[in-house]
Amino acid sequence: MTERRKAATQLEIAHAAAELFATQGPHATTAEEIARHAGVALRTFYRYFRSKQDAVSPLLADGADRWRALLEAAEPGTDLSLALETAVEQSLAAPDEEAAAALLRTRGLLRAAADDPALRAVWYRVNQESEERLVPVVARLADGRLQAMQVRLVAAAATDAIRIALETWADTEAGVAGEAAPAALAIDCLRQLAGGMSVLRPSGDSGS
Repeated sequence: MTERRKAATQLEIAHAAAELFATQGPHATTAEEIARHAGVALRTFYRYFRSKQDAVSPLLADGADRWRALLEAAEPGTDLSLALETAVEQSLAAPDEEAAAALLRTRGLLRAAADDPALRAVWYRVNQESEERLVPVVARLADGRLQAMQVRLVAAAATDAIRIALETWADTEAGVAGEAAPAALAIDCLRQLAGGMSVLRPSGDSGS
């Protein structure tokens, strides 16, 4: 099986798990049901995932992969604050039905995670992995302007801004666009965090 086909199979399983979690909750869903819903054998399910909760990790990681790719496209030496805000806004926007559906699916998973410690652990793990993968991207963009600890602080702040924004939005009935949408909330979080970090203040802002 090719790597592309493996990734496609993982996504099919992830979509099946997310759909079942949304309709009947993680507690009432079994790995067997997820495999059957995805049209794969149970052994195939366990080839890729350790648990039923772990099955949704590709979906939760998709947004992080998308916004990290946007950052990777920026030129070294670019304004970090601007690059981060632009990538966050573009990755959390909902310009079409597919993007809107992805955000709503994330909302459903975060709501389910509130009552399922194992699913919540998957969410935190995905965010931790995203932060770690973001470190070299930030380092490249900083182009020698930041020390190692500062690079890690920026990666942590950016990751937490998105996580907190999505968790906050998931607790509401706000839509996928507008002032209370994930993109707007994430930028607000990022700016508040940036207010205490000189490395993320816009050029010319002394913080006074």
